[in-house]
Amino acid sequence: AGGENEEWTELYPEFAKVADEEGFKDVANMYRMISNAEKHHEKRYRALLEEIEMGEAFCKETPVEWRCLNCGYIHNGKGAPEKCPACEHPQAYFEVNNTNW
Repeated sequence: AGGENEEWTELYPEFAKVADEEGFKDVANMYRMISNAEKHHEKRYRALLEEIEMGEAFCKETPVEWRCLNCGYIHNGKGAPEKCPACEHPQAYFEVNNTNW
């Protein structure tokens, strides 16, 4: 998350400034948009880190659908399995299944 912070607070704003100074307005705007994306990356990474540190990344209070990112296996429960019963990838390959289509 620290790298993301540096990207959106220092690196990309500086790139945008240089592009502006050199007359590349479109490029400067692109760097500003990338900086905005990096800000959201930092927020997401910090939230994920907090879940991991609190032991909540793979354990929820109520049952949810967990999806294996390797093979797509779906597990219903409060916690992700220690390993995927279908492809045997470790728990780290599981995420809460979202239906955002």
